Amino acid sequence: MDFDLSADQLALRDAARELLAGYASPAQVRAVVDAGGGFDPRLWAAMVEQGWTAIALPESCGGLGLGFVEVAVLLEQVGAHVAPAPVLQQIVALAMLAEATPEWVEPLVSGRSIATIAWGPLSAQEAGDGWVLTGRSEPAVFAPSADVAVVRSDEAVFAVDLRAGGRPAVEPAMDRTREVGWLAFEATPAVRLGGVEALERFCDLGATAYSAELLGIASRSLELAVAHAKDREQFGRPIGSFQAVKHRCADMLVDVEGMRSSAYWAAWCVAADDPERSIAASTAKIWCSDAARRVTASALQVHGGIGFTWESDVHLFLKRSQLDERAFGDTVFHRNRLASMLRARVEAGESVI
Repeated sequence: MDFDLSADQLALRDAARELLAGYASPAQVRAVVDAGGGFDPRLWAAMVEQGWTAIALPESCGGLGLGFVEVAVLLEQVGAHVAPAPVLQQIVALAMLAEATPEWVEPLVSGRSIATIAWGPLSAQEAGDGWVLTGRSEPAVFAPSADVAVVRSDEAVFAVDLRAGGRPAVEPAMDRTREVGWLAFEATPAVRLGGVEALERFCDLGATAYSAELLGIASRSLELAVAHAKDREQFGRPIGSFQAVKHRCADMLVDVEGMRSSAYWAAWCVAADDPERSIAASTAKIWCSDAARRVTASALQVHGGIGFTWESDVHLFLKRSQLDERAFGDTVFHRNRLASMLRARVEAGESVI
């Protein structure tokens, strides 16, 4: 069995890397940050032109008809460049909205409208022929610029038109490469996208997408650390020749390769609608969240004092990873979710392997 990416997937990866190198270089990302955050309209237009927003949609909905493995390929590169664009949120939102609210598909695919997604639990109530939401979500990336939000209650997934309900203000955040806002609702009209089954799918999609982005963040952090260890000299020798630094970099590599295996397993399961989908998604989110924290912290340590300065790029990756690891359920949430799924198998006399 061949576990490598196909030739088409490798070509997609190379094309994504080339596009992001041209539109999301460190200097260009810093320019967006210095301008106050948000997202880069030139980068966003380039992503839309390449069909990134439509990559996972079926052709019958105006998409490219590819799968979530291809989504993971793109999002790994987005993470590796800390690209300031809402492509992750757009892809996951479109996957939930395509069948339930087709009127949103064309504006989102074309990039004229922006979507945000949030995993914060909200209170939902029926009101006449529709539903209303009350409560506040977890921090929602790009919510201040979004036109529609896909959010969850305890038992269902909903879409909210933020043009009518009002967009949230931009909140201060440690990760300055993206806008962040809290979605606060008070009996706000919403469209119900589905019940428990949709809720599980929403969780799987979001957890897998953020795992792929965390993989890109960690992979690039490792590259930066190794390059610095080769160039930086101390006592007349590159610091990479010292055992303590070599061992730290080796541990980072082990973490990154574990992230790669779990993230792409989850992406394959989501694409194939495999029965292991939820187990794979929660496993990937747990491993990628924990490993990204270790890798980015180690990259900072390898850089020494300069890693803490604004001039170093390392802190951009560390800050984004810390927000991503909490998105769509932190490790505590996913460990509990994974334990409940495996416990059900044990009680039914089934194998957990």
